[in-house]
Amino acid sequence: MTVSVVILTRDEAMHIERAIRSVQSFATEVLVVDSGSKDGTVELAQNAGARVLHNPWTNHATQMNWAIPRVADDAEWIMRLDADEIVQPDLAREIRDKLPGIGAETDGILVGRRMSFMGKPIRWGGVFPIRILRLIRKGRGRCENRWMDEHLVVEGPTVTFDNEILDDNLKPLTWWTEKHNAYSSLEVVDLLNLEARFLDTDTIADARGGQAGMKRWLKERVYARLPGGSRAFAYFLYRYVVRLGFLDGVEGTAFHVLQGFWYRYLVDMKLRETRTYIARTGCHPSEAVRDVLGIDLGGRTLADDGA
Repeated sequence: MTVSVVILTRDEAMHIERAIRSVQSFATEVLVVDSGSKDGTVELAQNAGARVLHNPWTNHATQMNWAIPRVADDAEWIMRLDADEIVQPDLAREIRDKLPGIGAETDGILVGRRMSFMGKPIRWGGVFPIRILRLIRKGRGRCENRWMDEHLVVEGPTVTFDNEILDDNLKPLTWWTEKHNAYSSLEVVDLLNLEARFLDTDTIADARGGQAGMKRWLKERVYARLPGGSRAFAYFLYRYVVRLGFLDGVEGTAFHVLQGFWYRYLVDMKLRETRTYIARTGCHPSEAVRDVLGIDLGGRTLADDGA
């Protein structure tokens, strides 16, 4: 069994050594693809035994699809891991023990994912754990061609492992809000594309594709058709009241308010702003994305970037 773990980085000195340590018991290679770190991430990754490549940033999908054909020639499996994630010891042991026995017909492995926010685990709200595809057999998978909420995809059968990855970002709340402000603009690109189909990207996932596929289907076929703004409030009430998110305490309340309401409301208002600009100016959606959201698509689709 040979496993190449791919980690995308930019200024992840706080996390990178921890992420690499969590996979060392089963990874035959750690490939770090960096997009311009200035905080010592590259040196820390190399000192921890990783092979580091450099590629300018477009988005997660483009970067991951650039990395996949560049893993070690002898890799049988490719695992995607975010720099702020940790493969829990039980999952590392499960990968080590079970992966050699997976039949050749299987293209991918789903694992659980949980999250900590401001140092506290999120247990309520119906958000976690979620089963996601994180290991793909080399040559049989890719990353979805999207600007946001991208997942690995395979054509053939998958199996599910029992244990989990933990998302445990140690950066401050100011960083989190700035990141999600940027994410909200990227999500608007995908929502506009769902309406106008002006980019050559993947849109609706197959609802049969596990939890991630079902959530994508609900998001794009149900949630997206509800009234903007009020749907964010309704979703927050569902998570915080119906699914008992308030039991997550002070930090959990911050997470459910910020991620379950503020972020979703911000997406809706940016989407409204961009639609209004298109109606007022008659411009192409890609021009509105540039002028309103500050995202320059460069006249290209993701496919033109090698995704």
